[in-house]
Amino acid sequence: MRWWRDGTGRCVADLAALPPVPEVTVADAAELDRRMRAADRPFVVRGLVSDWPLVEAGRRSAAEARAYLLRHRRDMPFTVSVGTGETGGRLFYDDAMGMNFRVMRAGLPEIFAKIDAVEGQAEAPTIYLGSVDMQQYFEGLHEANHVPLGDRQALASIWIGTQTRIAAHNDFPENLACVAVGRRRFTVFPREQFANLYLGPVDHTPAGRAVSMVDFHAPDFEKHPRFREALAHAQVAELEAGDALYMPSMWWHHVEGLASFNVLVNYWWRETPRWLGQPQDALNHAMMAIRDLPADEKAHWRALFDHYVFENGDAVTAHIPEGARSVLAPMTPETAGKMRAFLLRALSR
Repeated sequence: MRWWRDGTGRCVADLAALPPVPEVTVADAAELDRRMRAADRPFVVRGLVSDWPLVEAGRRSAAEARAYLLRHRRDMPFTVSVGTGETGGRLFYDDAMGMNFRVMRAGLPEIFAKIDAVEGQAEAPTIYLGSVDMQQYFEGLHEANHVPLGDRQALASIWIGTQTRIAAHNDFPENLACVAVGRRRFTVFPREQFANLYLGPVDHTPAGRAVSMVDFHAPDFEKHPRFREALAHAQVAELEAGDALYMPSMWWHHVEGLASFNVLVNYWWRETPRWLGQPQDALNHAMMAIRDLPADEKAHWRALFDHYVFENGDAVTAHIPEGARSVLAPMTPETAGKMRAFLLRALSR
């Protein structure tokens, strides 16, 4: 990892000098499927979506890519985040822990007209459309530009914007991220590095997930000393249009849009059924209900969690008739529904 001091004396990182994410080649959709099912760490596939019409339009020009997207848009307002030129594309907290960007609603032609007007300007405002459902907001775009993912029930999202820096975060679903226009840099970290990334609030976030408070371009190692350990485990993927990155569930990733106009399409899916719910919801509730208990009570609840959740051995149910184990038996859609209704009643008291 290379560092240097900028004009203010801050330590500046050369993220591109990190070890690269391994690359693989795939012959067809079946091989991609096998590699993703077997992978426990990220990998890059060069040229996976190089034949997409959107990629071809973007290679001609950013304006051609925007025109292509406009031809497929549905006539409805889009949610867009707008930051000032002083942020350097970093959509993050401000000094008061509010957000350093505004969220607005506008039609795609209006948004693209603003991008047209500022493209190439120094310190141009940041304009960013994040996690837009391709099938809801566009007509025929997904059908013409997609990766066949077999029986996965994947959500296809599109991310469109000027130069951006998105703080390191993770996602519960597995993720296949495909660069359609421009260039992207992903800096990735294993799941267990969360403590070394100095995460911010879980309930007040720029985009729904807790993010690293470290400025990756100018890390403050006096304030965040453990970030050095995170960097020792980091890898980087520099992606051109047509390239793709696979990330397993819960891997941390810092994402940069490097060109003046960037488009990414990603697919999220779970290998577990959706009716099992979101683990983050359980963690959030545990913080509210358990974290501030006296130490002896917390120790007891830790033992209960181990017994019922993390170990979940035969001793949990062996003494209960098989037909009477309810939610202690392997979960089904029916018992999950009953548990969800039980929780909603309990939380509404």
